[in-house]
Amino acid sequence: MGILAVGFLGVILLGGILLWLPICNREPIAFIDALFTSVTSVCVTGLVTITPAVQFTVWGQLVLLVLIQIGGLGVIACVTAFFLIIRRKITVKERIVIRETYNMDTLGGMVNMVRRVILGVLVVEGAGALLYAFQFVPEFGVIKGSWYSVFHAVSAFCNAGIDILGGSSLSVYVANPIINITTILLIILSGMGFMVWFDVIGNGKKILHKELPRRWWFTRLKLQSKLAIIMTVILLLVGTVFIFAVEYHNPETLGNLPLGQKIMASIFQSVTNRTAGFCTISQSGLYEESKLFNSILMFIGGSPGGTAGGVKTTTVMMLTLACLTFVRGGNDTECFGKKISTDNIRTGFCVVAAAFAVFIVGTLAILVIEPDGIPMINVIYETASAIGTVGLTADLTPHLSRASQCVLMVMMYVGRLGPMTLVLLFAGKKHPRDKIRRLPEERIMVG
Repeated sequence: MGILAVGFLGVILLGGILLWLPICNREPIAFIDALFTSVTSVCVTGLVTITPAVQFTVWGQLVLLVLIQIGGLGVIACVTAFFLIIRRKITVKERIVIRETYNMDTLGGMVNMVRRVILGVLVVEGAGALLYAFQFVPEFGVIKGSWYSVFHAVSAFCNAGIDILGGSSLSVYVANPIINITTILLIILSGMGFMVWFDVIGNGKKILHKELPRRWWFTRLKLQSKLAIIMTVILLLVGTVFIFAVEYHNPETLGNLPLGQKIMASIFQSVTNRTAGFCTISQSGLYEESKLFNSILMFIGGSPGGTAGGVKTTTVMMLTLACLTFVRGGNDTECFGKKISTDNIRTGFCVVAAAFAVFIVGTLAILVIEPDGIPMINVIYETASAIGTVGLTADLTPHLSRASQCVLMVMMYVGRLGPMTLVLLFAGKKHPRDKIRRLPEERIMVG
């Protein structure tokens, strides 16, 4: 855990220094702006205090791209990839770190798994860049269009939401099906998690080889994959319907769009809420109820084991099932004929509690720091976006004080590492006596 935390800090600091250099900037930049941009890139968030398309040269944009890719893959995966390239042997200690990073049960096959992750990422990003090229190359020319295609494919897949098109994200492409569909697919694929990828692909191969009947493709998936897929579909459908219904007549968002474009923009907004940060409609123009609803989606985030942030879909589903079990008077939390372990539920509760605590403290800190006049819902939108590493903003980030921007940097860092990682990092090891002692129980009033 410590290696992961320090690794991210090291990459962030180095990125901030590089982005501060004159060669990376078209005009002078304050170091805190460079550092903020490095944090938002490595933490694949997307909140920015400057406009990357205007501020950074090609060299600066290249640094951004590398930072986003490192943040999306993770420091451990990138270091492992480097070791594989130079043919350095992965030690047992390093294998243990990889196991903790990807929450695996054994030390076997981890290096091969990291290799598969990196290959899969490159393939999907390459496909995304190719699809983007159908729009960007005719629009900007071969060289510039190809660069834009690669940059935005990496940014979308890594859920960074940072663009180099201008100051309005993808708003100019609200009616463009190529940009919308490509971005949606990249966000969903990366937000599912790499373990879900391999599980689905493994089942698909068995079906192709006729080792499994087609009707069993879902039932033979691991429980994590089932929960991730189900929650992703539910949240995307609910988000799309809510945004479409609430924002239908809003002239600042969907109101002036034809029906087909309203539906596409609603789907895009629902997907990007999950941790991407790109937008095709004005975020400041959303109604307050939409901002609050979007904040909930941002807090939940995507699925574990991928590039998404938030407390994760599987965590929310697991805790929901645990609550339903308690209400019904049951003992075991069951799902698809499997029992979810008590340790899993405890960990999930700690993750949500820690993330919510950081969210509340960060929100209160910014409300105290900033002068009166900033709507509370906009601050909530900003802090939910930071802790969920989403990157959506109601045009607030550049206008915040430096102190508030520092609060956001801390929240983005915590959100990318995962609240539970920091809890375990500072909690220390369990005392041996706690394994054997048993204290008398006493009930307290609850509720």
